[in-house]
Amino acid sequence: MSETRQPVTADDLEGLVDHMMTTLIERLGADWLVPAGELTYSCWELIEHLAESLFFYAGQLVAVPEAIVGSYPYVERNDRPGGHEGTLFVDRDEGPAGLLRALNACSRIVVSLLRTAPSAHRARHMWGHADPEGFAAMSVVEIAVHVHDLASTIGIDWNPSPQLCALTLARLFPDVEVGNDPWATLLWATGRTALADRPRLDDWRWYSEPR
Repeated sequence: MSETRQPVTADDLEGLVDHMMTTLIERLGADWLVPAGELTYSCWELIEHLAESLFFYAGQLVAVPEAIVGSYPYVERNDRPGGHEGTLFVDRDEGPAGLLRALNACSRIVVSLLRTAPSAHRARHMWGHADPEGFAAMSVVEIAVHVHDLASTIGIDWNPSPQLCALTLARLFPDVEVGNDPWATLLWATGRTALADRPRLDDWRWYSEPR
């Protein structure tokens, strides 16, 4: 990509988090325990997974002494076969409001850490050691596509900013031709849909490492 590529920033992520929270809060009364779209996860489990992904990214943005560098040794579990397997679970007795409080907290911790992490910082991701901008862009993808995954089930209209989608594609999917609809292209690049000129992907990845 050109050196003039505009980066994905903490402000960009914060704007998406604001949009996400406003949108989801409007559907507190929905049934969050039914399957999320085409997934085996329920809507509740999908939000737990999203919160956990953002919590993991936050941990990767924190400076760690060299002597203890490594993967986070959290113990994973799941509550049912096919359900969310992970380390972060929300008390069902707290209801959807508690679920969204957990998501909001994890999202905004990432935003806060992005504002202070030095640009030279690098941390592990399975698809390449990333810089802070990489984690900002990965957080955008996690939020954008997972809210899309449950949008039709809980009855929300979800359309992230085309400009932010284009910036994120440029950072994480450098070989993808964006076209006229960056949001549709991001959904295609993450295996969610087909495009008129491109079949749906069965296998996909992004590229976390800075270029």
